[in-house]
Amino acid sequence: MLVISAMTLICTSSQAQELKPPHESWTFTFHFENDLFADTDRFYTNGIKLSWVSPELQWFQDLAWMQKPGLIQATTNKLIELLPFSDDATRQRNLAFSFGQKMYTPEDISRRDLITDDRPYAGWLYGSAAFHSKTYRRLDTFEIQMGFAGDFSIAEETQDFVHSIRGIDKANGWDNQIDTEVGFALIYDRKQRLIPRYDFHKQWGMDFIAHAGVAAGTVFSHVSAGVEFRIGWNIPTDFGTALIRPAGDTNAPADTKDPRYSRDKQAFSFHLFGGTSGRMVFRDIFLDGNTFSDSHSTGKKLLVGDFVVGVSLIYRKFKLSYAQVLRTKEFDRQRSGQNFGSISLSYTY
Repeated sequence: MLVISAMTLICTSSQAQELKPPHESWTFTFHFENDLFADTDRFYTNGIKLSWVSPELQWFQDLAWMQKPGLIQATTNKLIELLPFSDDATRQRNLAFSFGQKMYTPEDISRRDLITDDRPYAGWLYGSAAFHSKTYRRLDTFEIQMGFAGDFSIAEETQDFVHSIRGIDKANGWDNQIDTEVGFALIYDRKQRLIPRYDFHKQWGMDFIAHAGVAAGTVFSHVSAGVEFRIGWNIPTDFGTALIRPAGDTNAPADTKDPRYSRDKQAFSFHLFGGTSGRMVFRDIFLDGNTFSDSHSTGKKLLVGDFVVGVSLIYRKFKLSYAQVLRTKEFDRQRSGQNFGSISLSYTY
């Protein structure tokens, strides 16, 4: 939490610029991550996520379905009242909904036996709801993530299907995956535009975004922090390009200056980005094994880092981004770090 507090102090600059909220529009994003971009098939081997971010709201309850009486509405309202930023009338708000799947395998997927000195086979099929509260400079997110690990994640079936399409041998060790378990995680994350968009020549500019957060639950528990630097033509006013990670829905525009709201030649953007992030891991079910039963596990690393470089293109309502990611070792007997690619395609409508 010290990191978050420090970020707040840094960002009370006189350069802060509060702009009008954007037009009412949803932002849909499709994320795909896979190590095939590094010509490997191991460790964190595949991730898919679909997410929707609502239009700008004065209050979270402004969405029509949130006003219909019932158990869901009553429960949601009680939760909203607990959020520390729920009654700040100066902010804009969004609700975000996501569905995703991740899968993990050991390094040698040809073996059928339990490989005790490698990471377990594991999958995670989940849904999430997130509450965003933001200004142009700052985005606070509280997210609830719930899903299934083990057989119910259908990770084995998904990987078998993809491998059959690509003509690749199937992984043989899925009988050794962790047991089926219902899991959850609560996440808080803050993103801060430390340097607002600075145009140094016509539409050529740069900005600098930081994030820090905490997650706790039966699936994963960690604290994290990171930064992203962007430079290019007509940089968007969203909060960067995130990997598939908790509270990572960052593609929605923050104000009307975003190129996706332009009707002329400004409806185009091109920029390069680079960043680094780290997390201190207290629990990871995909390495520690099941919470309530014995299963295959391996000793995890306390500190894990990601180094990211990529490119992003916006044309009209679409934003397409590609990033190459180098991740440090996640468990004790891992022989090397991991390299994978991350693609995201968003559409604001």
